Order: sequence, then structure tokens, then C-alpha cells
Amino acid sequence: MRGKENHLAKLNKMKTNRGITLIALVVTIVVLIILATISINAVLGENSLIRKAEQAKELQEQTTAKEQNELDAYSEYVDKEMNG
Repeated sequence: MRGKENHLAKLNKMKTNRGITLIALVVTIVVLIILATISINAVLGENSLIRKAEQAKELQEQTTAKEQNELDAYSEYVDKEMNG
């Protein structure tokens, strides 16, 4: 009889422990969709990482051009002073 009771106990345990439920699966999918939406908005939105990177690139190019112009002007000044 003990063997039969153990077998029934195992069957009952299997019934209650079947794995993830449909509700848990749906909740997980909804959370993943929300996270994906937030991530996509952060990368591609109006004030996104890509837009900020483009603005930083433009600012860096402008600053580099301004710095090069200043260096050229200083170089001309030094040449004039040295060569008369």
C-alpha cells in the first residue's frame, strides 16, 4: 500500500507543479513588450541617443573647424613676425 500512496502523492505533485501557467506567460510577454517599447523610444525617439550623438558630432566638427582656423591664424602671425 505504501508504494501506491507514494505513487498517488507523486501524481498529485505533478498536477500542481506543471510549469509556467498561461497567465505567467502573458505577463512576461507584456513586460517584454513594455521594455522593448521603452528601449526603442530611447534609441530612436525625438530626444534619442542617436539624435544626441548626431548633435555631438556636429558640435565636434564645428569646434574642430574653429580650432583649425585659430591655429592657421596663429601660424600666419608667427610667420609674419619671424620673417618680417
